[in-house]
Amino acid sequence: MQSMHLAGVDLNLAVVLHALLTERSVSRAAKRLGLSQSATSHALGRLRELLHDPVVVRTRDGVAPTPRADALAAQLGMALDVLEKALLGAPAFDPKTAEHRFYVSASDYAEFVLLPPLLARIREDAPGVDVWVRPYDEGLGEHLRRGDVDIVLGVAAAMADGGGIKSAALFDERFVCVVRKGNPLLRGKMTPERFAAARHAFIAPRGRPGGAVDDALAALGLERRVVFAVPHFLIAPHVVAETDLVVTVAERVARAYSKSLPIQIFAPPVPLPPFTLSMFWHRRHDADPAHVWLRAALAAAAAKLAQLPLRGRVRARAR
Repeated sequence: MQSMHLAGVDLNLAVVLHALLTERSVSRAAKRLGLSQSATSHALGRLRELLHDPVVVRTRDGVAPTPRADALAAQLGMALDVLEKALLGAPAFDPKTAEHRFYVSASDYAEFVLLPPLLARIREDAPGVDVWVRPYDEGLGEHLRRGDVDIVLGVAAAMADGGGIKSAALFDERFVCVVRKGNPLLRGKMTPERFAAARHAFIAPRGRPGGAVDDALAALGLERRVVFAVPHFLIAPHVVAETDLVVTVAERVARAYSKSLPIQIFAPPVPLPPFTLSMFWHRRHDADPAHVWLRAALAAAAAKLAQLPLRGRVRARAR
């Protein structure tokens, strides 16, 4: 019932009442509100009808509130302050003191490469901020629209739906090939034909065949055999290090694993297009201070990665 009564109330009258109670003068209240004195007097008449109370009475020094109006003064001031901040003031986000949880959906590549520097930055700048990673699956745009996740880290191909989704590129990446050290494939000149004839491992996030390598080989009239496929890249370098398989992965991943596994990196013998890792969010978060901070933190973490020198084309050694 209260909401039904409130729906019929002109909330501008609350602003007029607050000005009258503060200024204790109709003329000064009118000046404060930017209204004419007659308009303020008319609003006072409507207030009296609404409250069934005189509200203010004239004195030698201006006007004085009635007991009913005086009892409303403190609550009215606080209520208008809250309403003004809610409608007109952008909520503050101080990373040093904020306690906030972000939900991020990311490909395993993005998790591996970008989340460690992001979390290092959060540890230093925003110790009360948590990051929870949710599955990277079909319908990412819908997850953003529903608010299931705050931001998605991935490639544009996975976000090929509009509906208010915005994006910003973070950094570019290229592909390299990885085999175990001593793999016979490293002996002699690497040609597309030898590469196609090798036994391949394949990272298939959605469990389907085909990809950049298959397209490049098909353009040359070649086809490869994939003898091992896995939806996530984390296991593939370990499998390659123990077998004679070859896998094509992002260079930052290969470089990271080369520090701990006996693997050799070489440039693909067929042209493979690079890809761009981007962040995606819904436009309703454009001006949200917490979200703006998260996007800036991701961009800063990505900038450090982009500065790391990716090595030139690494060729298989001739033996």
